[in-house]
Amino acid sequence: MSELTLTVMRLGFLAVLWLFVIVAVQVIRSDLFGTRVTQRGSRRNAGDTRPQQARQTAAAPPQQRQQPGRQRRGAPTKLVVSEGTLTGTTVALQGQTITLGRAHDSTIVLDDDYASSRHARIYPDRDGQWIVEDLGSTNGTYLDRTRLTTPTPVPLGAPIRIGKTVIELRK
Repeated sequence: MSELTLTVMRLGFLAVLWLFVIVAVQVIRSDLFGTRVTQRGSRRNAGDTRPQQARQTAAAPPQQRQQPGRQRRGAPTKLVVSEGTLTGTTVALQGQTITLGRAHDSTIVLDDDYASSRHARIYPDRDGQWIVEDLGSTNGTYLDRTRLTTPTPVPLGAPIRIGKTVIELRK
């Protein structure tokens, strides 16, 4: 082999070795510091400069408009993980859709082998009830031991099971 070929091969090997080191450092960094959290909904209404509360109030039918901060009496105020690796995690219910799954952009990221990347979502309906919907997961979503096939209202305190994780709506 010529000297030029050997030099090019050495430089190529060195470049591949450095690429491996850089990727390994990025993986270690993401394991130590977690993933980057991004602001949600910033692109949805990019042309609308009104605050989010004003957009929601304008979009709601007149009979559904409520005073800000007021909720229906007896309505759940938080979502609590009662079993699984995230036991004790609490998410405040503020009228937004909560996504569950292994995907990093989910509201609750489940570290569970039985959870799909986009497993389920919980969202409020127009009557103020919270609805759970399975998003076509492989292993299913269970509400009080019943496998969900359609979007279903969630009673207060009823367990929602996704793999080894159990989630409940509470006051």
